[in-house]
Amino acid sequence: MWPFFPGSRATLGPPLPCPIFMTEHFIGVISDTHGLLRPQAVQALEGVELIIHAGDIGGPKILRALARIAPVHAVRGNTDRGDWAADLPPTRVVEVGGVHLYVLHELFCLDLDPAAAGINAVIFGHSHHPHLERQNSVLYLNPGSAGPRRFTLPVMLARLTVQGNALYPKLVELKV
Repeated sequence: MWPFFPGSRATLGPPLPCPIFMTEHFIGVISDTHGLLRPQAVQALEGVELIIHAGDIGGPKILRALARIAPVHAVRGNTDRGDWAADLPPTRVVEVGGVHLYVLHELFCLDLDPAAAGINAVIFGHSHHPHLERQNSVLYLNPGSAGPRRFTLPVMLARLTVQGNALYPKLVELKV
């Protein structure tokens, strides 16, 4: 029987995972959808507990569709215009477990030293080129573009596993 504490208003039911005790988190990272959310992308994001969209979303329907999978943290890209995009920030910090993820669309707009600021990863988009590297203990991750194919670039997104303070990224090519 799940423990109840004196004075609690808890009702009987199965215990739910408590974020305080979770040591592993699964994050979907997507960018440059430009109004197209492919079924392959939806399938690749199944099972994540959070989705980060690094801009050039293409419209509110993309955010609504992603939110049916998991909560979404998005930033505004250079092509995201109109009333729907006005409330999207150009940058944001997302905290997952004990790590801090700095999200922006264009990497050249990065105006801080991530390592000095306590940032564990910088997530960005814009170029449509998938990119994965570590510099000064900071992960730099561009998931590539999951939207319309551009030139001969692959159609991709990323999955990021957080275990404690460790980050394990994986680029995922979508078969389209």
